[in-house]
Amino acid sequence: MRAQSLIILVVAVLIGLAAVFLANNYLGKVEQKQATAPQGMVKVAVARVPLDFGAQLTPDKVKLVDWPASSIPPGTFASINQVAPAGTSRVALRRIEIGEPILRSKLSGAGGRASIAAVLQPDMRAAAVRVSDVSGVAGFVLPGDTVDVLVTRRLTDQEGSAQDVTDVLLQKVRVLAIDQDASDSTDKPTLGKTATLEVSQVDAQKLALAQQVGTLGLVLANPAAEPSPAVETVSVEDLRDGAYVGDLTRPRAARPMPVSYDPPPRRWRPAPPRPSVSTSTVQIVRGTKDMSYEVGHYAGS
Repeated sequence: MRAQSLIILVVAVLIGLAAVFLANNYLGKVEQKQATAPQGMVKVAVARVPLDFGAQLTPDKVKLVDWPASSIPPGTFASINQVAPAGTSRVALRRIEIGEPILRSKLSGAGGRASIAAVLQPDMRAAAVRVSDVSGVAGFVLPGDTVDVLVTRRLTDQEGSAQDVTDVLLQKVRVLAIDQDASDSTDKPTLGKTATLEVSQVDAQKLALAQQVGTLGLVLANPAAEPSPAVETVSVEDLRDGAYVGDLTRPRAARPMPVSYDPPPRRWRPAPPRPSVSTSTVQIVRGTKDMSYEVGHYAGS
């Protein structure tokens, strides 16, 4: 009985060792397969989970996938250690979806943080402008949108008369942030008081000056739309449907007349003739006095 129990124990140990050997062999082949890409393919680091603006990258949020070597996006990573080095941290500067390649342009430097300066183009600047619920398109201007900037100010012409005008200050400007929200994955309207725009250095100067001399407004634009080669100045004289006066720099006498609607002339109709009136004299005698009265009546009566 004792010998039988010993045999069963030895057989169980052998089966356990065989199972451990097979498992290690299988896992080793899987790791080797993951480390080596098929012919014409390379390993590229992609997001395992959605990464929002400011999310910290850790190895558990990244995975390697096979990617055609002929179509690798520039700035990719070939290993998880390159994306999330040990002892350092990186954060996402733009939203990264599941399975999307992680690019260097979408990450901060080692130990970096999510900041507006990190997402700026090298030759661009971030300029903040004041907006209201109306000039901010009721909160529908969100980070990542494209807008045109309008400026309304008072202009004095050559004759010394002043009037309010509106000009297109900048076209196709990218919105970096609304208040302190810089995530371009935001999809809910938010009423903000400040919009941060990505502009050139000269355009940043224009924005600073325009805020001092007038009021700014934002107009949502389609990112695919082409900028207008010529912009016009709209004045108070143009505040009618279909009306546009034109160049305000010319003297008033030289400007085109405003577009207006002229009603058709009325046809003259003679007034109907008044009925002819004839009179009769009526004499009334009271005692020794008589008086005459003129009594009128209509003709034909």
